[in-house]
Amino acid sequence: MYVRLCEGKVINKPEEAARFGVDERSIQRDIVDIRSFLDERRMGAPADGRRVEYDRSVKGFVMAGAEGSMMSNSEILAVSKILLGSRAFTKKEIDSILRKMMEGCVPLKNMKLVKELISNEQFHYVELRHKTDIQDRLWHIGTDIKEHRLIEIKYSRAGHMEETIMRTVEPVAILFSEYYFYLNAFIVEKNEEGRYVHKYDYPAVFRIDRIKAFRETGENFRVSYADRFEEGEFRKRVQFMYGGRLQKVKFKYSGMDIDAVLDRLPTAKILDEEDGVYTVSAEVFGKGIEMWIRSQGENVVVEN
Repeated sequence: MYVRLCEGKVINKPEEAARFGVDERSIQRDIVDIRSFLDERRMGAPADGRRVEYDRSVKGFVMAGAEGSMMSNSEILAVSKILLGSRAFTKKEIDSILRKMMEGCVPLKNMKLVKELISNEQFHYVELRHKTDIQDRLWHIGTDIKEHRLIEIKYSRAGHMEETIMRTVEPVAILFSEYYFYLNAFIVEKNEEGRYVHKYDYPAVFRIDRIKAFRETGENFRVSYADRFEEGEFRKRVQFMYGGRLQKVKFKYSGMDIDAVLDRLPTAKILDEEDGVYTVSAEVFGKGIEMWIRSQGENVVVEN
């Protein structure tokens, strides 16, 4: 009966008594036991709001509320839509992820509805051209980041996919942006003393699907707490995942929606506004900002 209540079914005492060949008092005791079980769960997990109530409209007992560990209908639908829209995974990967997520997070009574709401978009899902399974690669690289392991990567650059370069790097973060997962890492090389040192004072950006192979060198690197890499702060200052030095830009914006600019450039600050023309400054890494500026046409004029 507990499983059927979780599935959203109605428990009618006379029908259940006939089903199990017992009297209605036995069914009532079972319902009391289920209520006691749910009360005990709420003591250990207050977010679990499930309870068994009698619904006169259906002449039976139903499960009301939701389990705290499960996502709500709107949450599961929103996350599913974001995953499908990201196009970050192969068709095989996205089907597996959505299935596991729904089976593990969606209340059984809502699963059919959620599947129907995303079925069309899932059916017409278009993979990215690289068609590379990257889930295991993400996990292995993530472990190397956590353990501060120096790794060597074999990488194909944009426009030269048949050619590969070798880099020894200190991996510091994995980020996702514009359809792809990226590795942020400091390129290192040995100095005259045979010690690894940073080639640049800012991290490079590698698209993970273009990493053809990687291996651990057997060496670790040290990061002091004060010098630790903060991917959240980096993300605020990078556009289109183009690496490079940290710089400040200042421009005038005369477009229709200043909020879109502030959302695109999280470090942006409005310095002045006159007749709908905004003077804006922002801190950014690399030259990705140039691509965004060009995309704005006459709406953005850079100031020296």
